[in-house]
Amino acid sequence: MQTLKLRVNDRVYEKLIWLLSKFNKDEIEIIPENTDFVKNQNYLVGELNEILKGKANFIEMDEAEQRLENRLNKHENCI
Repeated sequence: MQTLKLRVNDRVYEKLIWLLSKFNKDEIEIIPENTDFVKNQNYLVGELNEILKGKANFIEMDEAEQRLENRLNKHENCI
Protein backbone atom coordinates (compact mmCIF):
# COMPACT_ATOMS: atom_id res chain seq x y z
CA MET A 1 0.00 0.00 0.00
CA GLN A 2 1.22 3.51 -0.80
CA THR A 3 0.82 6.73 1.19
CA LEU A 4 0.01 9.92 -0.68
CA LYS A 5 -0.01 13.44 0.74
CA LEU A 6 -2.02 16.09 -1.14
CA ARG A 7 -2.54 19.82 -0.79
CA VAL A 8 -6.17 20.40 -1.76
CA ASN A 9 -7.89 23.69 -2.48
CA ASP A 10 -10.76 24.41 -0.08
CA ARG A 11 -13.19 24.61 -3.01
CA VAL A 12 -12.71 20.95 -3.94
CA TYR A 13 -11.89 19.44 -0.55
CA GLU A 14 -15.41 18.23 0.26
CA LYS A 15 -15.83 16.72 -3.20
CA LEU A 16 -12.52 14.89 -2.91
CA ILE A 17 -13.39 13.53 0.54
CA TRP A 18 -16.77 12.41 -0.78
CA LEU A 19 -15.09 10.58 -3.67
CA LEU A 20 -12.50 8.94 -1.43
CA SER A 21 -15.16 7.83 1.03
CA LYS A 22 -16.74 5.72 -1.74
CA PHE A 23 -13.82 3.28 -1.51
CA ASN A 24 -13.71 0.69 1.27
CA LYS A 25 -11.08 0.74 4.04
CA ASP A 26 -9.05 -1.96 2.34
CA GLU A 27 -8.67 0.24 -0.74
CA ILE A 28 -8.25 3.75 0.70
CA GLU A 29 -7.88 4.93 4.27
CA ILE A 30 -8.13 8.65 5.01
CA ILE A 31 -5.41 9.51 7.53
CA PRO A 32 -6.04 12.80 9.35
CA GLU A 33 -3.27 15.40 9.37
CA ASN A 34 -1.22 15.33 12.56
CA THR A 35 -1.27 18.91 13.87
CA ASP A 36 1.75 18.30 16.13
CA PHE A 37 3.77 17.24 13.10
CA VAL A 38 2.76 20.37 11.19
CA LYS A 39 3.62 22.62 14.16
CA ASN A 40 7.01 20.95 14.56
CA GLN A 41 7.68 21.14 10.85
CA ASN A 42 6.87 24.87 10.75
CA TYR A 43 9.05 25.49 13.81
CA LEU A 44 12.01 23.62 12.30
CA VAL A 45 11.66 25.41 8.95
CA GLY A 46 11.78 28.72 10.84
CA GLU A 47 14.86 27.62 12.78
CA LEU A 48 16.59 26.50 9.58
CA ASN A 49 15.80 29.84 7.94
CA GLU A 50 17.38 31.65 10.91
CA ILE A 51 20.53 29.56 10.51
CA LEU A 52 20.68 30.10 6.74
CA LYS A 53 20.23 33.87 7.17
CA GLY A 54 23.04 33.96 9.75
CA LYS A 55 20.70 35.20 12.49
CA ALA A 56 20.78 32.11 14.73
CA ASN A 57 22.40 32.22 18.17
CA PHE A 58 24.54 29.23 19.07
CA ILE A 59 25.90 28.21 22.46
CA GLU A 60 28.82 25.99 23.47
CA MET A 61 28.16 22.43 24.60
CA ASP A 62 29.25 23.23 28.18
CA GLU A 63 26.70 26.04 28.40
CA ALA A 64 23.96 23.80 26.97
CA GLU A 65 24.76 21.11 29.56
CA GLN A 66 24.70 23.70 32.35
CA ARG A 67 21.32 25.05 31.21
CA LEU A 68 19.92 21.51 31.08
CA GLU A 69 21.27 20.72 34.54
CA ASN A 70 19.75 23.92 35.94
CA ARG A 71 16.39 23.12 34.36
CA LEU A 72 16.43 19.56 35.74
CA ASN A 73 17.36 20.78 39.22
CA LYS A 74 14.57 23.35 39.14
CA HIS A 75 11.93 20.73 38.32
CA GLU A 76 13.20 17.56 39.96
CA ASN A 77 10.85 17.88 42.95
CA CYS A 78 7.78 18.45 40.76
CA ILE A 79 7.26 14.78 40.01
